[in-house]
Amino acid sequence: MTVYDELVARGLIAQVTDEKEIKDLVNNGKAVFYIGFDPTADSLHVGHFMALCLMKRLQMAGNKPIALIGGGTAMIGDPSGRTDMRQMMTKETIDHNVECFKKQMSRFIDFSDDKALLVNNADWLMDLNYVEVLREIGPHFSVNRMLTAECYKQRMERGLSFLEFNYMIMQSFDFYTLYQKYGCNMEFGGDDQWSNMLGGTELIRRKLGKDAYAMTINLLLNSEGKKMGKTQSGAVWLDPNKTSPFEFYQYWRNVADADVLKCLRMLTFLPLEQIDEMDKWEGSQLNQAKEILAFELTKLVHGEEEAKKAEEGAKALFSGAGNTENMPTTELTDEDFADGDMDILAVLVKANLAGSRSDARRAVEQGGVSVDGEKVTDIHTTYSADTFSCDGKVIKRGKKKFAKILKK
Repeated sequence: MTVYDELVARGLIAQVTDEKEIKDLVNNGKAVFYIGFDPTADSLHVGHFMALCLMKRLQMAGNKPIALIGGGTAMIGDPSGRTDMRQMMTKETIDHNVECFKKQMSRFIDFSDDKALLVNNADWLMDLNYVEVLREIGPHFSVNRMLTAECYKQRMERGLSFLEFNYMIMQSFDFYTLYQKYGCNMEFGGDDQWSNMLGGTELIRRKLGKDAYAMTINLLLNSEGKKMGKTQSGAVWLDPNKTSPFEFYQYWRNVADADVLKCLRMLTFLPLEQIDEMDKWEGSQLNQAKEILAFELTKLVHGEEEAKKAEEGAKALFSGAGNTENMPTTELTDEDFADGDMDILAVLVKANLAGSRSDARRAVEQGGVSVDGEKVTDIHTTYSADTFSCDGKVIKRGKKKFAKILKK
């Protein structure tokens, strides 16, 4: 199976501009491709993780990735998939986020010996002359055609600012710049980015001639990333300080039955033959597939040691086996028991299982809280410091939120 055929078999490809040429480049390790990441937070999340896995896969096949961090485009904000205008960020915040991205990307992509590049589009976008852009780039974009793009159509009724209207032009200019500076011949992007990506391909061909070797591959990444990368409590981050390895493991362990094989194909590096065998699995075997998925992805993001700890903690929590030391732990102090005992509501808030006492009260009254497997139904239930000494207690809220409480 060729590299390109494997991308198709893994369900990654949505549409492409020049399939024959793209196949030749990708299969023969000649693709110099880029994916853009706007630094809107201080950590990458699961949606980015999908793109990073793809970059790693293609780099392993001899192709050269360019990770473009949008320090410039983040000053505007991408309107794609949004119902309102993104909140403006300061340059200092963007610069901080860029540095965080660089560190995390190095876990997936080998930047040594010119095997990959990491660039920031602020290096060229921030110095552009407005009149020069209007003269040199503006004539190559039809406003009528831009307004037919899905990312703009969805916003027309609610209001689309002129600021955001420029995003497509800036993203297109990125591809044009990368093509000239680094020989970048291919752009990969999520399935909500198709119009922006085509803009770059067409700009290169209009400016440099029809034979300009620039192509676009549209991936089924963004919609899947948005669906998979969100929980009721927010995003699933790659930074262990924002989403612990155990929480990361549990997130993938709890994917829907219908999504587990899709995730295995798109995100892991397991052979397709092994994954295809899992197509036959049913019932409890699907839980085994989820455990394989969770372990493989946690190992990829946080390393094998943390993946093993997370696996042990999960076994301890759900099957009574394994080492409880590997669970997320909240340590209580003497100050927490200054008034004597500590009630269940205070314990839930302390363990970050509830945002407030009223939130904790609702959780208890709805029957969603247990301590070491025993349901707590009385909001006035209290605990002494000795209750949490020695091995501590495991407190759960619902099926997926839990913490080990320990008093030393």
